[in-house]
Amino acid sequence: MAVAFAKRQARLIISARREEELIRVQKECLKYTVDCEVAPFDLTDFEKLNETSTRILQKYNAIDILVNNGGVSQRSEAIEASFAVDRRIMDLNYFSYVALTKNILPSMMMNQKGHIVVISSVSGKFGFPLRSAYAASKHALHGFFDTLRFEMHEHNIWVTIVCPGRIKTNISYHALDKDGKPHGKMDEGQENGITAEACAEKILNAISKNKKEIYIGGKEILMVYFKRFFPGLFNYLVLKVRPT
Repeated sequence: MAVAFAKRQARLIISARREEELIRVQKECLKYTVDCEVAPFDLTDFEKLNETSTRILQKYNAIDILVNNGGVSQRSEAIEASFAVDRRIMDLNYFSYVALTKNILPSMMMNQKGHIVVISSVSGKFGFPLRSAYAASKHALHGFFDTLRFEMHEHNIWVTIVCPGRIKTNISYHALDKDGKPHGKMDEGQENGITAEACAEKILNAISKNKKEIYIGGKEILMVYFKRFFPGLFNYLVLKVRPT
């Protein structure tokens, strides 16, 4: 997504935990845009998150588009997963989005414009085995940011919620098991998913059109509609394809 924004000459501030990875992405982005600042921090370090947000706003005065795109998945049954795992997933997938948004939102309101992008998941629309806390964290995003969209309407601030399905990334490698350890392998569905580059283009297209919510993926997206319109069929299919 950073590179896709850069190709449109956006001025970027990119954040993640690993500074060396940020620098690698920064070099790629600077092939296309004149400004790409690196701001490393851990999203669950809320004190550092606040400090970095304040510093960035003091320097740039405004953030036009905030992309909330941190997170971790899960591969464990609810009964087996420790509460620490549940809490860790909620802190990263939900509370960090809320904290960062609340830091940036006042400046958007002052400028009477802005766009908040929330990377959720199709799991934000339905539960699925081995994803209890992950699905809960994504459901929570929809509750918070759907509400925020209404509240910010008069301030000309848009909210786009993105619900990816199977995208070929390393998310399954880093998914947490019942003890909080990395899953350590690529899921077959993930391996056959669409590319991150293709996903990024669809997200930027949605932003440009001020879409409220979009679904990105393959046939798995149909499950959103099955849950809504054919709940019996949805339940049958989930039980049939239940992962082991």
